[in-house]
Amino acid sequence: MALSARLEMRQGQGLVITPQLQQAIKLLQMSNLELEAFVEAELERNPLLQRDERDAEPDAPASEAGDGASEVVADAEARAELDTTHDEASPGERATGDAPEAADAGGAVDWSRAGSGGSFDSDDGDFESRMTRDITLAEHLQQQVAQSGLASADTAIAMVLIDAVDEGGYLRAEVEEIAGRLGCDAERVERVLGVVQGFDPVGVAARDVRECLMIQLKDRNRYDPAIAALLDNLPLLATRDLPALRRLCGVDDDDLREMIAEVRGLTPRPGAAFGGEPATPVAPEVIVREGPGGLWHVELNSDTLPRVLLDQRYHARVSAQARSDQEKTFVSDCLVQASWLTKSLDQRARTILKVSSEIVRQQDAFLVHGVEHLRPLNLKTVAEAIGMHESTVSRVTSNKYVATPRGIFELKFFFTSSIASSEGGEAHSAESVRHKIRQLIESESTEDSVHSDDALVEILKAAGVDIARRTVAKYREALRLPSSVERRRRLKELA
Repeated sequence: MALSARLEMRQGQGLVITPQLQQAIKLLQMSNLELEAFVEAELERNPLLQRDERDAEPDAPASEAGDGASEVVADAEARAELDTTHDEASPGERATGDAPEAADAGGAVDWSRAGSGGSFDSDDGDFESRMTRDITLAEHLQQQVAQSGLASADTAIAMVLIDAVDEGGYLRAEVEEIAGRLGCDAERVERVLGVVQGFDPVGVAARDVRECLMIQLKDRNRYDPAIAALLDNLPLLATRDLPALRRLCGVDDDDLREMIAEVRGLTPRPGAAFGGEPATPVAPEVIVREGPGGLWHVELNSDTLPRVLLDQRYHARVSAQARSDQEKTFVSDCLVQASWLTKSLDQRARTILKVSSEIVRQQDAFLVHGVEHLRPLNLKTVAEAIGMHESTVSRVTSNKYVATPRGIFELKFFFTSSIASSEGGEAHSAESVRHKIRQLIESESTEDSVHSDDALVEILKAAGVDIARRTVAKYREALRLPSSVERRRRLKELA
């Protein structure tokens, strides 16, 4: 059969993710800091965009943005009220009739101070103290190198060693590696390291915890063979295996108790007292307030919402002056990108508000009564309630925080797995079960009151929680709580 070329026309359907849609998806899962950086880059690149410097006015119409400018309604519906009234007999359900009196959720909250350690507008303290920063550990050590009288070559070695010291004060590089990099003997680097380890704070530049504690004990003239044996067996000290420590150190109970107290008085992180990079405070995207009548008011945090304008007047002026096809194409592309950005920011804000409102509606009992009333919740439940896809809800809740009267939480905190009820009732949240386990263990005051994992299972089953022993052990380890043997040993020592 002869081969021939021919044209065919077929009709079909397919889903194509455009570059703009891909960028919109990225905007949705960005944190507020990432979004601010992205918008800042767009403001520098696109001349048709400008930042709205006016104070946020959620109730103001978009037409007030200015002559010829259209404003992104990034905080539209910024005050959505949820009719999640709380009935005292049924705290977690929505009311169908008149709203009863709200249960006390802790009173009013001063949101102006949330997540803040002060303000430049306040009069307390001088300006210099606010603008200066604490000296870092590296700077403190470098100052001592200048006063140590080391030779120039040894000073260079000391500077390299200081660069390898982390914020906790530990040396995070091998002596042989530094010697090979500098082209000198390892013995010389060890000698300079001994000088650096004599700097303040005592214990700095140690290679492990044992060496750090040993340097501090030598500085106090308290390092002897018995306490050296104790430092050689720190894992036994961590597990409180006192009989083995007594045998290895060759001391009695009183001497061992004094040695342990001596070690506890040392500093395992000598560099922690020095300044470093300041921690970035969490800025919540959503704020939840308790209103009258048991209503929860959910609103977007206007401080984290970038507000940009599309300058229509400037666009008309530059469009009229564009002569070449290249200039017209550039102006047209800028207009499309600016319009897309304003719409995407508006859609992002509405989506975050919608998802957050549904989460608050589902977890209203937690806001009123605490973590024990946290309900089991998954992405599918929220997605079906608001008519969105699970992947959209997942992107919205990633790296997003909500400020509530009970503190600031990541939105993913409210999604917990369910544990079946032993009585066939409503399932329990895994987070609430972990909280109950913590409460039971923290309530232990004597050796006889210590609960084993099997005992915790029986107590939880009596409270209506159907849980396995291995699950209790997993939750206890996740909470960093020791085993019953270790807890009983500690209580015995304190008795």
